[in-house]
Amino acid sequence: MKRLLLSITVFIFGVSAFSQALPENPEPGKCYVRCKTPDIWKNQDVTIETNAAYKKIVTYPAEYKTITERVLVKEASQRLEIVPAVYETRDVIVTVKEASYKLAVVPGSFGSETLTYTAKEDASKLSVVPATFKSDSETIEIKPATAVWQMSDKAPDCISSDPNDCRYWCYKPVPAEFVTIPQTKLAMDAHTQKAAVPGFNKTYKKTVVAKEPTTRRIEIPEVTKVVKKTVMVTPPTTRVIDIPAEYATIKKVVLVKDAWEKEVTVPAKYKTVVKEVLVTKGGLTSWEEVDCKLTESSPLPINWNLGSATLTSAAKRIIDSRLLPILKTGVAVAIESHTDSRGTKTSNQDLSERRALAVTNYLISKGVNPSKLTGNGYGETRLTNRCSDGVSCTEREHLANRRTTFRVINQ
Repeated sequence: MKRLLLSITVFIFGVSAFSQALPENPEPGKCYVRCKTPDIWKNQDVTIETNAAYKKIVTYPAEYKTITERVLVKEASQRLEIVPAVYETRDVIVTVKEASYKLAVVPGSFGSETLTYTAKEDASKLSVVPATFKSDSETIEIKPATAVWQMSDKAPDCISSDPNDCRYWCYKPVPAEFVTIPQTKLAMDAHTQKAAVPGFNKTYKKTVVAKEPTTRRIEIPEVTKVVKKTVMVTPPTTRVIDIPAEYATIKKVVLVKDAWEKEVTVPAKYKTVVKEVLVTKGGLTSWEEVDCKLTESSPLPINWNLGSATLTSAAKRIIDSRLLPILKTGVAVAIESHTDSRGTKTSNQDLSERRALAVTNYLISKGVNPSKLTGNGYGETRLTNRCSDGVSCTEREHLANRRTTFRVINQ
């Protein structure tokens, strides 16, 4: 917006510089404006590294702990002792006849079981379903339709003596002739139906061996007697006596974790700035004729809602029909917005500027080059009637001050 205002300032300054080079052969009552191709700028984001990325190294010392440890100061040992043998007198059972056995025959046994067999297997039988018929007919054209010429009788009021006068010929149709022939058509052809014929099972008895013949073992026990006998209960041997080891307790400091380091990357810092880049260099060309009415402030009959700077659908239609066609001719336009005196001067100034900005933003959204637009708000500083602060006025009188206008400022 500042660049647009600067362009207008430069243009007004240039009016005096080019006052000596006015249009040649101007027509009375016509208005002219000097064609000016504005500089076209665009905003470009530039990202600058303000702080480079770097690494920080943090070191950590070794960690220790004190432990108590039990150590061996004298190993365990052994000594041997002789343990003599131990004897005692016992009753010893002596076998005088070993155990044996004898065999006896156990005869086998028989039983019976019932077995089932298929006496007759399942089968099927076929039955014939004869064909069925239905009555029908078909109509055949035996003589096609035609037409014949026929002459009417002579009109009774005919005054001519010629028998062919006062008659008219008609080409009358002769209908076609048809004959209907009865027909017998096949409804369902002959076919067969299958029915199941179940079989049946029978049983018979069979004698089987239930238990095979075998032998039975009869045990014959052994014969023993008791005698006295001196026996060695425990043979002579040695006995090992353990001498326990001796221990002491010591304290020592052990390493839990050795000294270590950790790298921390501190990211770079950036700042994005917006710079204006010249896309097309402007210049001056020639004078062009323009409607004189457009050089004066023309009202845009926009009904702003009270205290609002939002364009309604009706307001957008007014801009589309009245202002867009003018901008399509290539002229530059100043948008000026005003308020009535109600409210504070500061709030009215802010409201008028927001209304002017709403119109310019809408035109830019419709494809108008921003360099062709200037928007200004004048608040309540340019009232068109007596309705200043403290003066009682009707709503219609206040509405006359609450206005938005436009005027052509450059081609």
